[in-house]
Amino acid sequence: MKTDRSGMGGAVDSLPSSFSPWPHRIAVVLVWATFPLLFIGGLVTSKGVGLAVPDWPTTFGYNMFLYPWSKMVGGIFYEHSHRLIASFVGLLTIVLALTFWLREQRNWLRWLGLAALVLVVVQGVLGGLRVVLLEQFLAIVHAATAQIFFALTVCLAIFTSTDWRGAPAPRIYDGGRLWRLCAVTTGFIYLQIVFGALLRHTGERLDAHLAFALLVSLHVILILVRVSRHHADVAQINRLARTLLALLMLQVILGGVSYVAKFTALWRVSFDFIVLFTTAHLAVGALMLAGGVALTFKSYRLSARASDDRSRKEFLAEQFSS
Repeated sequence: MKTDRSGMGGAVDSLPSSFSPWPHRIAVVLVWATFPLLFIGGLVTSKGVGLAVPDWPTTFGYNMFLYPWSKMVGGIFYEHSHRLIASFVGLLTIVLALTFWLREQRNWLRWLGLAALVLVVVQGVLGGLRVVLLEQFLAIVHAATAQIFFALTVCLAIFTSTDWRGAPAPRIYDGGRLWRLCAVTTGFIYLQIVFGALLRHTGERLDAHLAFALLVSLHVILILVRVSRHHADVAQINRLARTLLALLMLQVILGGVSYVAKFTALWRVSFDFIVLFTTAHLAVGALMLAGGVALTFKSYRLSARASDDRSRKEFLAEQFSS
C-alpha cells in the first residue's frame, strides 16, 4: 500500500482490499441531516421561539421523546422539532464515530470522528444551557458552534470519499496559492456567519457583518478569476468555484431583502416573509461555508499531489542528468 505525502494523516493512493464504503455513506447522511437542523434552528431564532419550551432536557416535564404530538402547537412545534432533529443528528454522529472506529483504517480520521461526537454533545449542552440559564450569549455561541459542526461533517464526507482516498491526477501547479486563498475565504465566510448570528440575536454589529460580506465577495471573485485563468481544466474545482459565486449572489439578494424588511420602514411585509428570508439567508450562508470547505480541501489535495509529483520528477531528472 502506498502512502500519500499530501498530508492529512496518510491517506492512501489506492483503495485497500478491506475498504468499507459505510464511513462515507454515513458521513454523507450526517451532512444532509445537519443542514435541515440549521434551517430549523434559524426558524426558531427568526420566530423568537427559542424559549417556547422552558425546561431542558425535558419538555414541560415530559421525556423529550414522549411529548404528545397534539401539544406541539405554535412556537412549541418549532422548538421541540428542533430538539428532536438535533437528537437524531446526535444519534447519527454516534453511529458515525462507531463506524469510523470499526471500519476506518486511518487513525487520524477515527479521532476526527470522535471529535465530531464530542462537538455535537457540546452543542446539545450549549442549547440546553441557553434555555436553563436564559443567556443570550450562549444562543450566539450555540449558533456559531452549529456552523463549525456542519463544516466538520462536510470534511468527514470529503475525507472518506473515494476521490480523497484514491490517487488524484496531478493537475494543479500553483504552489498551493489556490487552496490558501480558499482557506482564507472560508475563514471570512465563517466570521461573517458569526457576526450574522450576533446581528440576529442582538441587532448589533451590522458594520462587521457587512465588512466581512465585502471581504467574502472580493475573495470569491478572486477564487473564480484564479480558477478560470489557471485551472479551468480541473472540472471539480471549476464547478465548485462557480457554485460558490452563485451562492454568493443569492446570499447578497437575500441579505439585502432581509435587511430592508427587518431593519427599515421602506418595505412593509408580513412577519412570515421576514422569517422566510432571514432563515434562507442563514441557510445559504451555511452552504457557502460548506462550499468553501470543499473547495479548500479539494484544491489542497490536488495541489499537494501535484507538488509532490513534480518534485519527484525534478529529482529523477537531476539524477539522470548527473
